[in-house]
Formats: sequence, C-alpha cells, structure tokens
Amino acid sequence: MKVAIKLGLTANQPLVDEHGEIVGLGAGPILVRRLLRLFEPAILIGPSSQRCNGFDMMPLEFLDANDTLVINLDVIDSTYVWGVLHSTAAEPKLMNFVWWSATQNYHHRVNKALLGLTFALFPTFANSERTASEVREIMRKWTTTPFVEQARLSWSNLGVHAERVLPRREPEVPVVLYPAIYAHESKRPWEFINVVEKVAKRAPIQVQMRLHEAHLISEPAMHMSRHRWAWVGPLRTREGYWEALAGTTAFLATSRSESYGLEYIEALLAGVIGIFADVPWARAILPDDYPFFFSTEAEAVSLLTRAVTDPAGCRAEVDAAAGGSFADWIRQHHSDDDFERAIATKVKAWFGEAPGPAANLVG
Repeated sequence: MKVAIKLGLTANQPLVDEHGEIVGLGAGPILVRRLLRLFEPAILIGPSSQRCNGFDMMPLEFLDANDTLVINLDVIDSTYVWGVLHSTAAEPKLMNFVWWSATQNYHHRVNKALLGLTFALFPTFANSERTASEVREIMRKWTTTPFVEQARLSWSNLGVHAERVLPRREPEVPVVLYPAIYAHESKRPWEFINVVEKVAKRAPIQVQMRLHEAHLISEPAMHMSRHRWAWVGPLRTREGYWEALAGTTAFLATSRSESYGLEYIEALLAGVIGIFADVPWARAILPDDYPFFFSTEAEAVSLLTRAVTDPAGCRAEVDAAAGGSFADWIRQHHSDDDFERAIATKVKAWFGEAPGPAANLVG
C-alpha cells in the first residue's frame, strides 16, 4: 500500500518550489514533510505531476485508488476526495488528519455539519488530545448517533525533534519573541503589543516578530515596526529558526486557543521562558506546577519583566516545576518518536501495512 498526503492548495501559494522542496515554514508544511519521510516513498497530492526532492507529486485523479491511502490534512473536503477515489475503486482508503482547531477555524453550521459527517465517516487522527475532544464534540452535535458510534478516532501530540536544539547563547539585550507567524485576531497580537510596550519602559528589550509574508503588512506588524526596539520581518529557514531560538530570552503567548502549540513547545525546549495566558490549551501542554501563567495584563507585564531581568532565576523555577529538568520533561511528554509510532500503528490497524520507516515502528 502506498501513502499520499494532501495538504490543500492556498491561493497563489505553490506547494513546492523550483528545487522540489515543500514551500513554507508553518505547521502544515512541516507536518507534510514529516509524513512524507515517515511513509517514504509517499506521494504529495498537487496540481500537476512532478518529480520532487525525495518524493513525487501528482494530482488526486492520477492515484491508484485501489492501492493508495490518502491522508487528508484539509479534511473539510474529504467527502469530495472520497468521491474522486471511488470513481476508480470500490472501497477507497481515506484518513483525516486534524492539526488545527476545528472550532476556531470553522463557524458556519454548514461547515460544522460537513466536518461532523467527515469525522464520522473516515478514520480520524488528531494532533493532540484537545483536538480529539473537539472532533468528538463536533460529531456529537452535528451528526447522528449511529455515525458517531462507528467512528474511529485516535490522537497523539505532534512532538518535537529534540536534536534540532542548539546550545544557548544569551543576548546582550534580552530578546522577546512574538510566538506565532500570524497576526490573526485569535492570536491576540494587540494584547502582546500592549504588554511589551509596558515592559520596554521598565527594562531594555528587543522584540522580534517573524511573520508569514501575508501578515508583514498587517496593522499589528506595521505598528510594531515603528518601535526602535522591535524587529518585524519574514520567517527564517528552519536552520535559522533554531539559531534564533537559541538566542531568545522569553516569549509571551496571548493566544486563547491552539490545537496543540508546536511553535511554543519548540521554543520552550530551546530554553526560551514562556509566559502564557491561563487557558486550557496552554495548561494541557505544560507541567501542572508551571509558574508563568497570567490572567490579567498587569500579571503579564510583571511576569515578562521578571523573565527579561532574571532569566536564570526563571529557568530554575521552570526546572523545579518539572521535577528537575524542564527540557527532559518536554522530551518525555512531547516526543516526535511517540507521535510517529502512534500514527504508524493506527495506519496499520485501520488500513494495513504502510511503507517506509513507519513499517519498522510497528513491526
């Protein structure tokens, strides 16, 4: 059985570049790269047939539907994908992969009904327990009991690749990171801005916002770029990303809803002090006694000021909350090996043997 990965097309955004590499540094492209490696030789579903760097891209219509499992990351159109595959195969193999917050991304009742049916009809794998709970709730509310009872659902935290972490180098001026690549309202960028503007009056800091190119001209980005102590620019390469994290002091997480929070966990693993809004998604990824949660703007200002003026003391508090080593705690609770083993096991259980390294993980 072959595996094909479908991410979905963004307007004016190619899936691969001229070198045959996946385009983008966001969670979606990163996840696609991981799945292509895990199920090598996997296929990327795209607008045309093309030999890429380590994988093939081809249109959905060209797949051998009798011997190919489609893992769909754009699950809202899974029924359409099934229809295309069903035109040449009696029982197409199709699996949903939910890597975003369904309740945050979709609001209209038609979309929710489509999602409920999609989750119930096709085996669904979620990127966290929180996301899996959302999937269950959508099915419960938007489809019938017989469909819900036969649904197949599993989850695993995406995890981080610990070997990418670089040795820390403390900057002369503390660096505060805006820990997202988008300035959507859901990320609460203005709350972040209000806090760092107050902290900048108390202590020297440099704020960095590394944004998707579409958000570089957003109002929050333009506002921040006027400050002499702020840098607003495009995303780095993955190598540059980890290099930057090694020299980052703290981040302020103002988002009220995340399906998992991979960017935050990567930063924490790199030794960046995370200041979080006290909300369920953040509690779910951190030790029970994690010390740096805020409920009010004043608390956020106070905690971030502490982080940039006494980073060593704050890291010691975080280590204590994790029972000795926070980095070890993250490796234990957010392992990418655990994620790969979990999804490979479910693919085998739901559809049979898969190719590539995934076969060895469940062999």
